[in-house]
Amino acid sequence: MSDFMDLLADLSPEQQELFRLRLARLHQAGAPTPAPPIPRQPRTDAPFPLSFGQQRLWFLDQLMPDDLSYVIPLAVRLSGRLNHDALNRSLRALIQRHEILRTTFAQGADLQPVQVIAPPQPESVVVPQIDLRDWPLSERHALAQRRATSEIRQAFNLATGPLLRSTLLRLDDDEHWLILAMHHIISDQWSLGVLIRELGILYQAYAANPPADPVLPELPIQYADYAVWLRDQLHGEVLDQHLGYWRQQLADLPLLELLTDFPRPPVYTSSGATYPVELPLDISTTLHELSQRESATLFMALLAAFNVLLHRWSGQTDIVIGSPIANRNHTATEGLIGFLINTLALRVDLDGNPTFRELLARVRRVCLDAYRHQDLPFEMVVDAVQTRRDRSRNPLFQVSFVLLNAPMEPLQLPEISLSPLELERGATQFDLSLSMIETPAGLRGRLEYNTNLFDRATIARLVGHFGTLLQGIVANPDQPIAALPLLSEAERALFAAWNTTACAFPPQPVSQIFEAQAARTPDAIALQFNEQQVSYAELNARANRLAHYLRSLGVGAETRVGLCVERSLDLVVGMLGILKAGGAYVPLDPEY
Repeated sequence: MSDFMDLLADLSPEQQELFRLRLARLHQAGAPTPAPPIPRQPRTDAPFPLSFGQQRLWFLDQLMPDDLSYVIPLAVRLSGRLNHDALNRSLRALIQRHEILRTTFAQGADLQPVQVIAPPQPESVVVPQIDLRDWPLSERHALAQRRATSEIRQAFNLATGPLLRSTLLRLDDDEHWLILAMHHIISDQWSLGVLIRELGILYQAYAANPPADPVLPELPIQYADYAVWLRDQLHGEVLDQHLGYWRQQLADLPLLELLTDFPRPPVYTSSGATYPVELPLDISTTLHELSQRESATLFMALLAAFNVLLHRWSGQTDIVIGSPIANRNHTATEGLIGFLINTLALRVDLDGNPTFRELLARVRRVCLDAYRHQDLPFEMVVDAVQTRRDRSRNPLFQVSFVLLNAPMEPLQLPEISLSPLELERGATQFDLSLSMIETPAGLRGRLEYNTNLFDRATIARLVGHFGTLLQGIVANPDQPIAALPLLSEAERALFAAWNTTACAFPPQPVSQIFEAQAARTPDAIALQFNEQQVSYAELNARANRLAHYLRSLGVGAETRVGLCVERSLDLVVGMLGILKAGGAYVPLDPEY
């Protein structure tokens, strides 16, 4: 049983839930019918259609051809004896093996986009090398950082390609930086794991002495086959069920109105930056235990906590967060490189100030229902639900969350040690995008944010509040979400200092204190409004005249007097006169 639980723990959150669902169906209905294989399409001169996800990215590229938010970067430092020819042969073999890596996108005869698959180029150089050894040693790393960042900040041309770029920076005889960049239209997070795994197998074979033939199983299908098959699946009753669920779930969608540092531009811009997120091991361990007790997953617990954070920052109780899902339920797709990922709009109700444990149950139900209807492409959900277009925002949601757990094996090359490089691509798809991953030291990740909306200091506070919130959750998940701690120790100390406003105050009424001041400094300026000025003596005299008049009308103690005056000197005369008469003023907004 423990082996089974260990196996289940290695699966992604959506895979765990789908596994449980399928196991339940197996108990209810006996052995399920195996899914029919995805058929291979004949390779004729006719171009292939795009998948639904590819089609949306293609249209977005037509609107914003220089958008960098769909660039997927991968950068690693290679320390040791690198065989450049073996690396070049390995990437060339990958491009030959996966058709999607040599695919471009053009307009067909009916003006609709199509996939154009180029033939392999057996002798092409796909990893150009830039030698930086002529530069002083003290300057090489800074130069390499600038060159690497420049490589991932170049837009792609979907019509001409290539949509996979690679560059090798040589800093020394035994130090290289490998920079890869792909457009999202041909890849996703899972695909990076496939690419890294196969690149290691190919390099190990080609770098051997003598070079060996790499052993990789033949791919049962290519991405173009998947795109055709996917379009054939969604029709009739199955399509209607999926559309019905999402239309009901996402009816009357709210807009998340976070307080931004800058006004929202009329047209959404993708300028972005990232801020690191680091959470201690005890938080992830306790969240795991809490999730297991509540029949949930770590993903669901973190999603619930992120909802609480957004709720506390916005005051809203109806929140939609987008989350990508691998969408590789068919065995033939597991080894594919391509854009198979789907996106789920997860709408959570936080009304009624539930405890975190109660909220986790709500989130679990939302996720399980969404997993049952995950086969409907996000693009079709948008078309079915979105009733009005707003070019200043993303459709359906403005914030995303992902717990990364795609099968990303570490790249292993003979005689070489590798370490990841952090590069800032300077772009984001959403207002906020939180990505987390489990490490032996705890949860790590980053919060990607739109720099046209948020200042870095604001994001730093947001990340700090998330850590404080999670500490409060693991300490007591039965607290109402409104009672969960949010502020850091430093912020609490600062607020305490700001709120220490107690001071000695004379026991006399305000009107008498003012009269004493007027007696001390009768000629000093008491009020100034625009070009008008009034001394203490004059202000006191005008207030006295009004007080005598009000008393003649019967104003005295406990009498409320309405005061409806625009911002002016007369406003202050009215307030003082009412107080001098012994009454209480009731301000009335002239706009009423």
